[in-house]
Amino acid sequence: MQLDAEQLYKALLQGVKGLIAATPQPLYLAGVTSGGAWLAERLQRDLGLPGSAGVVSSSMHRDDFAQRGLAISAQTVLPFEVDGAHVLLIDDVLYTGRTLRAVINELFDYGRPASVQLAVLVDRGGRELPIEAKVCAATVALPVTQTLELARSDDGHLSFVVENKKEA
Repeated sequence: MQLDAEQLYKALLQGVKGLIAATPQPLYLAGVTSGGAWLAERLQRDLGLPGSAGVVSSSMHRDDFAQRGLAISAQTVLPFEVDGAHVLLIDDVLYTGRTLRAVINELFDYGRPASVQLAVLVDRGGRELPIEAKVCAATVALPVTQTLELARSDDGHLSFVVENKKEA
């Protein structure tokens, strides 16, 4: 399977433009570490939105924290007041929904937003929680034995990495 992350980004950009037009303003972007944060940063720039996009980490609220420990990733940084804000969470791959549950818990640690919506580059199905993206650039089916991750080169070019899961 070959997914063109740059082409999917263009579709995501168009979908987010439409969502922004239909959402009360201001709408703040916050990306889920790490792929979602890359996307949010790029969307913020390409949409000409003022300021910078936020970053939300799922590390402290994961239901598998005891096994994983604290992930080596960016920490939550929200350059806007969360209370009463309209927030668009951006993620690269939506799968079970467990990461998004943790991210929403983290977001609520910073305040109570007026609304939270989700935009993703790829939805691979397999939901364990009732979480759905408002904007999704592509839907793909992968075996549960494979992982799908967004990668970014030094020059900012996006690509996908599909790997077989390592056995525990």
